[in-house]
Amino acid sequence: MKLHEYQSKLIFAKYGIPIPKGRVAATASEARHIAEELGGRVVIKSQVLVGGRGKAGGIRVAKSSKEAEEFATQILAMEIKGLPVRKVLVDEAANIDQEIYLGITNDRAARRPVLMASAAGGVEIEEVARTSPEKIIKIHIDPLLGLRDFQARDIAVGIDLPKEYWKQFAEICRGLWRTYVECDATLAEINPLVILKEKHLMALDGKMLVDDNALFRHADLAEMRDVDEEASIETEARKYGLSFIKLDGQIGCMVNGAGLAMATMDIVKLFGGEPANFLDIGGGASSDKVAAALRIILSDKNVKAILFNVFGGITRCDEVARGILSALKEIKSNIPMVVRLVGTNAEEGRKLLADAKMITAESLVDAAKKSVAATKA
Repeated sequence: MKLHEYQSKLIFAKYGIPIPKGRVAATASEARHIAEELGGRVVIKSQVLVGGRGKAGGIRVAKSSKEAEEFATQILAMEIKGLPVRKVLVDEAANIDQEIYLGITNDRAARRPVLMASAAGGVEIEEVARTSPEKIIKIHIDPLLGLRDFQARDIAVGIDLPKEYWKQFAEICRGLWRTYVECDATLAEINPLVILKEKHLMALDGKMLVDDNALFRHADLAEMRDVDEEASIETEARKYGLSFIKLDGQIGCMVNGAGLAMATMDIVKLFGGEPANFLDIGGGASSDKVAAALRIILSDKNVKAILFNVFGGITRCDEVARGILSALKEIKSNIPMVVRLVGTNAEEGRKLLADAKMITAESLVDAAKKSVAATKA
């Protein structure tokens, strides 16, 4: 689950991380009143759950409350990467001396969290990693020991942070680590963390991703989910307990099991196709769940073929077949569908689908080849 900047920064503040004075506004007049309270010179920042807000014109510095109202009016009328701006954050403008990147995320290869920092703050960390990876300093954190003081100091040395800021930097690192752990986050990021001309550090921007699987422990965080800022298709998938991520390809994939889904996508690409989505229906999927998954795939206008790859262990192949047929009764589609069913009640499932004149495949390789051919045809 993604959190807005203003939500992330409020959480950071609870853990002792300094943030600028400011509040969120839903109208231009609210933005003007907040700017007046903050002395007039403020930053108006669009609150959308995508990156690149600054490049899109979604962040403006206002020199007066009147200008703040004008900028808020313009930003609230914008769409950034297809998402409408419904709120703006009005923050007190800062006198910046230096910008730093600081973040904690999961390193799956190392199987532990990693603390990252860079003196090249204020820009997308992915761009820094691509063009100047040597500028990113990384230290892995043992989850049983937590972040140690010497690790924070090592990071400070690595980014050439002046020694006078080491103590406050270590406190911010510890606060970020506590945020990451106690909120079950998969990412807690400050970009930029700035050195102000007043000689102290402040988190000017914040970003958090919270693990959906841990939300049952965090009712307060679950309430922060902004469904208006999510793709409607992903909201629908979550309602049925489906793991769904939209991609840019033309072959819709419906698979049971995350590992099998990844393998299916890889094999589709191997034979010249591009997956349109990641979709894991999970174990023991009922026909209703399968029907919902198929409706979601068919709602994507880019899909030219669909590949079903089901290994029936807990999931019964005949149930999957009935779900497919049930969805096709509701949504008439001429899109070619390739089905590979293996495992529990596979014969019954294949017979049901063969009667419906769907393309069947014996192996995943065969299924991938037929899907790519159907897309090209």
